[in-house]
Amino acid sequence: MLRVGRAVVMRWLTPRWLGATAVALAFFVLCQFLGQWQWGRYEDKLANRERVESFYSAPVRPLSQVVPATTAHPGGAVGKDQEWRHVQMRGEYVPGARFMVRNRPQDRSYGYEVLVPLRLEDGTAVMVDRGWVANGERADVLPSVPAPPSGPVSVSGWVRPGEPAFNENTPAGQLGSIDVERMRRESGLPLRGAYVVLEREQDGSGVSPARPDPLLPPQTGLGPHFAYALQWWVGSLAGFVIVFVYVRREVRDELILSGHLTPKAPKPKKTRIWDEEDA
Repeated sequence: MLRVGRAVVMRWLTPRWLGATAVALAFFVLCQFLGQWQWGRYEDKLANRERVESFYSAPVRPLSQVVPATTAHPGGAVGKDQEWRHVQMRGEYVPGARFMVRNRPQDRSYGYEVLVPLRLEDGTAVMVDRGWVANGERADVLPSVPAPPSGPVSVSGWVRPGEPAFNENTPAGQLGSIDVERMRRESGLPLRGAYVVLEREQDGSGVSPARPDPLLPPQTGLGPHFAYALQWWVGSLAGFVIVFVYVRREVRDELILSGHLTPKAPKPKKTRIWDEEDA
């Protein structure tokens, strides 16, 4: 056995098998990277679940406690740690600055999310995602959207950070993502550094006006990312195992052919009871 072990090590150090080991090492690094990527996605989903469970049904807080007015300048934004905070604010909608965000899924259909700025009592504004409307029959014609109420309104909803810029070559008033910075530039308003997903709104008479379809509650499933991460990390060793098995098999075959190693005798065939009776 010691002879076989030394021979395996010496054979492994030959250029051919060192090359195979380098390939196995590259496979190991790739699997580790993919495992870390899946683990990161798992941690993101877990953190999102914890935020939703902590904030989504919590009592409302004033918007200024979560998204301060100091974020109403270029580069000002709230972090992920404030996402899904339940907030309330008062102000007036600015209907001429409406934005339609394209290709947004809901209930297996695609449409637009409708965002309208709400001018707050301190002069700053915040984008309110009033809901979702389905695509129209023609791509070049926007669907009909219920207008926001005029005059002072009371609005409650959930804070979300803006999204990265995407597909900036869209017509005026349309966006490829909920890009708060772009909406700030195009509207000319001092928008705070987040947007609010509308829960409910009431005008001065206490009436809830017509609105687009409410967005669905956030998903809190963790998905398969934890299992995928473990699979990549465990599988990262497969290349080294394969190289070892083939090196050892090659060495054993050569030692057996040269007479330096006796092959294992095959296990005797087990006699079945009915074979003994037939004999």
